[in-house]
Amino acid sequence: MAKDYYEILGVARGATAEEIKKAYRKLAHKYHPDKGGGNEEKFKEINQAYQVLSDKAKRQQYDQFGQTFDQGGFSGQGGSGGFDFSGFDFSRQGGSGGFNFEFGGSGFEDIFSDIFGGGTRQRKKRAGRDIKVDVEISFEEMVRGAEREIKIYKRIVCPECQGSGADPKAEVKTCPTCQGSGKVQKTSQSFFGIFSQIAECPECRGEGKVFSEKCRRCGGDGRIKEEVSIKAVIPAGISNGQTVSLPGYGEAGERGAPAGELFVTVHVRSHEKFVRQGKDILSQEEIPFSLAALGGKIEVETIDGPLILKIPSGTQPGETFRIKGRGAIELQGRARGNHLVKIKVKIPKSLSREQKRIIEELSRSE
Repeated sequence: MAKDYYEILGVARGATAEEIKKAYRKLAHKYHPDKGGGNEEKFKEINQAYQVLSDKAKRQQYDQFGQTFDQGGFSGQGGSGGFDFSGFDFSRQGGSGGFNFEFGGSGFEDIFSDIFGGGTRQRKKRAGRDIKVDVEISFEEMVRGAEREIKIYKRIVCPECQGSGADPKAEVKTCPTCQGSGKVQKTSQSFFGIFSQIAECPECRGEGKVFSEKCRRCGGDGRIKEEVSIKAVIPAGISNGQTVSLPGYGEAGERGAPAGELFVTVHVRSHEKFVRQGKDILSQEEIPFSLAALGGKIEVETIDGPLILKIPSGTQPGETFRIKGRGAIELQGRARGNHLVKIKVKIPKSLSREQKRIIEELSRSE
């Protein structure tokens, strides 16, 4: 009875190409003969299933004919159901009795590089580490903007060797191991034969150059730790808890790699009188009952200093007056908001006879 390739890979018949590839990777890692607990027959079976289901034309043929699909096995001839090695270049390794596998765009390169732990990718130089700090500013600074000098103990580019890791007087020459390419060829033995891989040169770490003596100050790392002062500009209109990003002010990267970022989280101190609401600033003023009834003027405090506010007669408790352009701004905005003054009317707890008489007359006239 023909084998069910979908069942072998553990995927549904409607599985996408990516799902099939993912299932194959997992099973290939698990059953590879060169790994502990591997199973050569199972591995061949998995490869056979993947070879069919990963090929659009072969999968369509398999789905159409089902159990009558050709089970050619590992024929090496690119048959209808066999494992097709036509995309590989087989060449004998001199004296080893094995084979050198070159992947010619067959789609298996990334899969086999995962299995054998190598691949053609070079290790990228690590960028510098990001740094996070907190600063506190006043309510007034939130409106107008501010600056803060931040002292940080971090990795910086070594001033002695300028990040190269070499002693300034050292002799720099082409790496003898990789001949300046920064890459070396490695081989791995498997039941298929010998797999050739390209990896980063361990001698020069991909640089292609070596030096006779390491920098004495940084020990060859190209970086040292030092306390530095950084001026952080806090923009006007920033809200409590927002973060300002300063690219390049984190720790220095490895051997010329980009530096990290400095993230400054801003905390705004609360104000005893003002509250921010979007672009507006809110405050409250208490006025006597007589002023609310008859009207007049009061002095109110704003973020820009005191101003005179006109109170019309008949002002009600809780009524709010707007002072244009005396509020805050939104981050990276231009126009300022308004200052909103909410009126609280002070009601006297005790009244004289004359005051009571006047209020009674007022109530009768209402």
